[in-house]
Amino acid sequence: MTEGISIDPAVCHGKPVISDTRVLVSTILGALAGGDSTTSLVEDYEITPKQISAALQFASEMADLQVSAYEAIA
Repeated sequence: MTEGISIDPAVCHGKPVISDTRVLVSTILGALAGGDSTTSLVEDYEITPKQISAALQFASEMADLQVSAYEAIA
């Protein structure tokens, strides 16, 4: 798992969040995709640029995730 990102069923229904916050990784990614600046995210969500980088790293790892297809049982 990416350092700085946590997944806990008791926090935000188990969705990935910035550690020690309730800020969803998806919220950060959506804001960046929508054109928000790192500076505005730092101010709006009270997170650090390092935490934003962790969210991006997590997304990169998830995009590269390979799942092997299971074989059908005959």
